[in-house]
Amino acid sequence: MVTATTTRPVGDLLRDWRRRRRLSQLELALEADVSTRHLSFVETGRSHPSREMVLRLAERLDVPLRERNDLLIAAGYAPVYAQRSIDAPEMGPARQALVRVLDGHEPYPAIVVDRFWNLVMANNAAMLFLEDVPDELVRPPVNIHRLALHPMGLSARVVNLPEVRAHLVGRMARQVSLTGDPELAALHEETKAYGPDVDEDAVHEPAHDIALPTILRYGDRELSFFSTVTTFGAAADVTLAELAIEAFFPADDETAAVLRERAESGA
Repeated sequence: MVTATTTRPVGDLLRDWRRRRRLSQLELALEADVSTRHLSFVETGRSHPSREMVLRLAERLDVPLRERNDLLIAAGYAPVYAQRSIDAPEMGPARQALVRVLDGHEPYPAIVVDRFWNLVMANNAAMLFLEDVPDELVRPPVNIHRLALHPMGLSARVVNLPEVRAHLVGRMARQVSLTGDPELAALHEETKAYGPDVDEDAVHEPAHDIALPTILRYGDRELSFFSTVTTFGAAADVTLAELAIEAFFPADDETAAVLRERAESGA
């Protein structure tokens, strides 16, 4: 199922994406192997692009699949990328792959989120992050970005909050800049308002230039994590292309030991 979301001319949309990627008409024309004159005519509406031209420009501009469908619709063509629910029968192989990744990462936390950072799937170890959090923050759909920054959420237990908050706010700002998505922009503004402006004078550890850990209070202990984010690089389905797996790893031996203890006790 695909839903049209725009009535703006395709040329306007392509110009917006080009500017968002900070490319001149000449730079994009060279990358897409078209003339600058033709690209200018497309953007101003003096020339109507072919379906292949829309897809070629979208590829060079690294436009997300959902928005590529919007470009095609705006140009008068049928969308080419399907959007199926992750629970649809056709998505069975993708679901199995996600489950294997999550289960294989035990006893360390791992989660799957959608493009708005809503929780889609999680392994047992990830339940650590939901402990002692108010019900309103863990009521589906759980938004991981909101959970991390809300004063009553994980931020109340994060030891190095200024650095972690600066990282998360900055990451969301980059997503908003890259996608132009108004819903992401609203989430960014909401969560940015949870705390003070980023303190540029905050104490910074040189080691954090390599990988910033999240240090979390857990009873009378401190657990330290770093994470990686993985996406499906060749996804041709909108839903699958927008999913991301965030896998958390222990940053020290004590954290690894605590996570193993939790798994063995069935916590």
